[in-house]
Amino acid sequence: MNGLVIRQPGLLSLLQDRGRFGQAGLGLTTGGPMDPIAAAIANRLLQNSTQATLIEVSFGGLEVEAMEDVQVAITGATLPVLCDGEERPMWTVLSLRAGQLLNLGFSEHGCRSYLAIRGGFAIPKSFGSTATVVREGIGGINGQRLSPGDELPRTPAKPTPALWLPPAHRPQYPKRAIVRVIPGYQQAAFPRLEQRRFYAGEYQVSDRCDRMGYRLEGPVIACDLNGILSEGIAPGAIQVPADGQPIVLLNDRQTIGGYPKLGTALSLDCIALAQLRPGATVNFSPITEHRAHNALHLAQVFEQSRRYETAPG
Repeated sequence: MNGLVIRQPGLLSLLQDRGRFGQAGLGLTTGGPMDPIAAAIANRLLQNSTQATLIEVSFGGLEVEAMEDVQVAITGATLPVLCDGEERPMWTVLSLRAGQLLNLGFSEHGCRSYLAIRGGFAIPKSFGSTATVVREGIGGINGQRLSPGDELPRTPAKPTPALWLPPAHRPQYPKRAIVRVIPGYQQAAFPRLEQRRFYAGEYQVSDRCDRMGYRLEGPVIACDLNGILSEGIAPGAIQVPADGQPIVLLNDRQTIGGYPKLGTALSLDCIALAQLRPGATVNFSPITEHRAHNALHLAQVFEQSRRYETAPG
């Protein structure tokens, strides 16, 4: 066979492409990489399609064996990378020979890393995407997390020149995030005092955070609504259940929900949030739709300006 074989899957390793769009009417959520910027950079380094399937590694611990000579790239949360025991860098193209073992240690900054292979992994699509959503049992390999012995063939592709992303152009992964919020139409159901408490308060990431959503712990927020009719859920929606502790819903969220919502987190800040580990600090700040659009456009320009260079040596 070609491609890679999983020897140790780590805490949670999932096959992902950009995500599953246009299927919410069937009750299927988006999935896709929690940090789409780091995932896109991994594919860009290898000159893959933006739709190429890669591995999302949460917290590290992944070990794979190359079944042929391949090129890979590792981006995202900082972690030690070893090839047959020899340290190798992130944010660049790595060449592996058949039989070599590539080991990703446990993350030191951030919590989600990405392993891409030249050509992308050749995985059959489910409902238009290879994105793994374990709760729904679709995507990836039988809709499940990667396991020892899983074979990951790759799409054939010629080797690419070795590129790297200089340190000045790499994303940073601090232990704190300021999440900008576009207020929603249910905001009026939260008294002004509760809104001020929410925006002035400091929250910590709970250990009950996952790909569905980040549960936060901090000032309790009260709402005049006891519940609402279930309605569609946007990515980044900030639900406030009965215990008054906000939940920011992310990639594997349910498609409908019945908790009142203060607003929606800016997608750029959802990426920062998804790289936070339990215990990290989160603050919220309101933002208008106009400023949110400006922030997204500026981020797009910044992404286009990233300088990929020929790898040194």
